[in-house]
Amino acid sequence: MSSALFVAGTDTGIGKTHAACTLIHALRAKGLRVCGMKPVASGCVETAQGLRNDDALSLQGASSTPVPAYAEVNPIALREPLSPHLAAAHAGVAIALPPLQAAFHALHTRYDTVVVEGVGGWRVPLSPGLFASEIPKAWKLPVVLIVGLRLGCLSHALLTAEAIVADGCRLMGWIGNCIDPEMAAVGENIDTLRALLPAPCLGILPHGLAPEHAASLLEQGALPF
Repeated sequence: MSSALFVAGTDTGIGKTHAACTLIHALRAKGLRVCGMKPVASGCVETAQGLRNDDALSLQGASSTPVPAYAEVNPIALREPLSPHLAAAHAGVAIALPPLQAAFHALHTRYDTVVVEGVGGWRVPLSPGLFASEIPKAWKLPVVLIVGLRLGCLSHALLTAEAIVADGCRLMGWIGNCIDPEMAAVGENIDTLRALLPAPCLGILPHGLAPEHAASLLEQGALPF
C-alpha cells in the first residue's frame, strides 16, 4: 500500500509549495516514487492546455517520473486569486470531495507516496459546508504543518496545531520556512516552536534555497516513510 501525507500551512503565502516540493525531493532521495498533488488551486492562468496554477506546476515538476498528468495533480483549477469558495462560485464550479478523491486514488495506486498540498490555511472554505481541513480528515492523511517564520507565527502555528488535533488528524511534524530573512530573534522563535508544538520539527528551510537543495536539510530520520 502506498502512503500519503497532507501539507498544511499556518496561512496563505507562507511557502507550503516550497516545503511540499522539498519533502518530495527528500522522499525521492530515499528511493521512493513520489508525486505531488494540489486538489484545489485558485489564481490559475489560461494556457493553451487549459487553466494552470504555478504551485501545482511546481508540484508536478518535482514529482518522480513518469510525471503525473496535470488534471490528476490539480483536479480543480480556478482562475480568480480568491478564497476557493468564492472563486468557484464566480466560475460556476461545484467543489466536492468525490472528484478530488478519484484523482488522489489514481495517484495513490501508482506512486509510493503522494504529498498533498492544501490551499490557504487549515480552515479555508471550499464550498458551503466544506473546508480544506475535510480533505485530510476524509482521506485519513497525517499532517505536516508548514510554519512561515515571521512576526506572528507563534500564535498562528499553535492555533493551527490545536485545530488539526481537535479535528482528529495526526500532526506528524512541522517545518519552519524562513520567509522573512529580516525576522528578529528567529532562533528564539524556532526554539519556542520546538518547545510548544505537539510534534517534532522535521527541519528549517533557509530563505531562497531551492527545494532540491533544501531537501538535505530535512531530518531524514524523522521523515514519515
